[in-house]
Amino acid sequence: MSRHIACLTFDFDAMTGFTARGQMSPTPVSRGEFGAVGAQRLVDLLAKYGLRASFFVPGIVLRTYPEVSGRIAEAGHEIGHHGWSHIPPANLSREEEEEGLVRGNEAIEALTGRKARGYRSPSWDLSPHTIGLLLAHDFVYDSSMMGHDHLPYRARTGDIVTVDEPMVFGRETRLIEMPISWSLDDYPHFEYVRIGNSVAPGLRDTGSVLTNWIDDFLYMKETCDWGVLTYTCHPYVIGRGHRIMMLERLIRRLLDEGAVFMTMEEAADEYAARG
Repeated sequence: MSRHIACLTFDFDAMTGFTARGQMSPTPVSRGEFGAVGAQRLVDLLAKYGLRASFFVPGIVLRTYPEVSGRIAEAGHEIGHHGWSHIPPANLSREEEEEGLVRGNEAIEALTGRKARGYRSPSWDLSPHTIGLLLAHDFVYDSSMMGHDHLPYRARTGDIVTVDEPMVFGRETRLIEMPISWSLDDYPHFEYVRIGNSVAPGLRDTGSVLTNWIDDFLYMKETCDWGVLTYTCHPYVIGRGHRIMMLERLIRRLLDEGAVFMTMEEAADEYAARG
């Protein structure tokens, strides 16, 4: 029987989305603060439809917003690992990266009673050490790579990538990769970013983004019997009024299309059970 899964995932970065990039003045920090407002709106919206989602939260944010984080967990949503300080693993030494995994999991375990089973790297930028560290620390899945759009796969280790030679693929591991895409991420579509002489305009109309997001689900539904489509949102982005209304329209349409909503942990377990 056909089964098409939609995972609503939320990267609750709060101010770490800016401080990890060195933006520590009051306005960018306050921009991140809105994430706490957006997160509570999302919990209410998900409760309205009886849906459970996955929230990937840096350890610093768990410590900064224990009440908001507690409300997310109490509502039955998955708390996934999103680093300690939202610094991308590719910018850390192996020791620093492992320390962040440990500290982040300590914060998650203090909140939920268990360590995270899933990991999403800040800025989706893994280091050469990340897969090995995730395996060593007993993670079940990662959600940071883009090798497919709606079919999970096993993450590899030991790839050899050079400029002028064919790529040599490494061995598959037991770590399940739950693929993502910038096209299904709210941030590049909606956020205005100015750093130095670089400007990312964002601020797109929600209608065009909603159409793309629905069509990706419809394509999965038309082309395969089983699949998982992952939507990635940030509370300080999607939590704005007109955008959260768009998210509600997405939920309604996908329900009409027969989507099965579940946490990413549940979807990874279903993939594993399929063999």
